Amino acid sequence: MKRRGPRGLSDEDLDLWRQVAKTATPMRPDRPDTAPKRPDPKKPARPRVDIPAFRPGQNAALPPISVDVAADISARMAHAPVRMDKKTFTKIRKGRIDPEGRIDLHGMTLSQAHPALIRFVMAAHAQGKRLILVITGKGRDAVEDGPIPLRRGVLRHQVPHWLDEPPLGSMVLQVTPASRKHGGEGAYYVYLRRR
Repeated sequence: MKRRGPRGLSDEDLDLWRQVAKTATPMRPDRPDTAPKRPDPKKPARPRVDIPAFRPGQNAALPPISVDVAADISARMAHAPVRMDKKTFTKIRKGRIDPEGRIDLHGMTLSQAHPALIRFVMAAHAQGKRLILVITGKGRDAVEDGPIPLRRGVLRHQVPHWLDEPPLGSMVLQVTPASRKHGGEGAYYVYLRRR
């Protein structure tokens, strides 16, 4: 395609126009020539500046990658507020008070353990018991490394949530990890409210 000049005329059209204009007699000789002018030769191009390649965020500090969204259960329980008598709480944590009842959830799935825990806690509360022991076990290490991370000890992490939610939340006053004497990291003391 040919280069177009001003008003959309090609170079050939401009030359033709100039030849025709030479043969014509001007109507007003005192007026300046308004014929389209040939464009100026190309101006020299600006010097090219090479910009080094970059990718967005290359200088940003990257945070450490962590796949575990929730904090460890023991850390969360350590920072939980004490809602009971501090002296009794200290005795319970040190294992100086023996539980009045216990349930062992070892080997159960989540769907088996949840109803069993609800029945046990409701029965213990109805009998007027104050301190019970819930044994969850520490859990097994996951054999597979899949795209979704698996926690060690699913029951161990889930039981405190169940004890905080309805229908058990209204009966439970405090949940704390058990002392070594009663199971350590694999068990919880559950202190129930008075009836």
